[in-house]
Amino acid sequence: MTLDESLVKTIKKDYLDADLTKRERIMLDYVAKLTVSPASVSVEDIVSLRQVGFDDQGILQVNLIASWFNYINRVADGLGVGRRQKGEVIPVSETSEVNL
Repeated sequence: MTLDESLVKTIKKDYLDADLTKRERIMLDYVAKLTVSPASVSVEDIVSLRQVGFDDQGILQVNLIASWFNYINRVADGLGVGRRQKGEVIPVSETSEVNL
């Protein structure tokens, strides 16, 4: 498999600008909605996934992977992980600190 660096770059910037199949676009539309506004996910979103070939197992896998990444990113954001520059000190408590 060859990784298309240009496609990866475009998807990272905005997947809506990427040259994707209809199936890929609908999957990413679902993932974006699940990420930004999870309460707005509807039966219609699931029907759209089924119409492009996702079965229940595939829909569950997409949901679980996206949800797991959303969860982990929120945990990391809440702890300030990944936002500090190398060499910065993160205070862990009043008596200790961690150097990156």
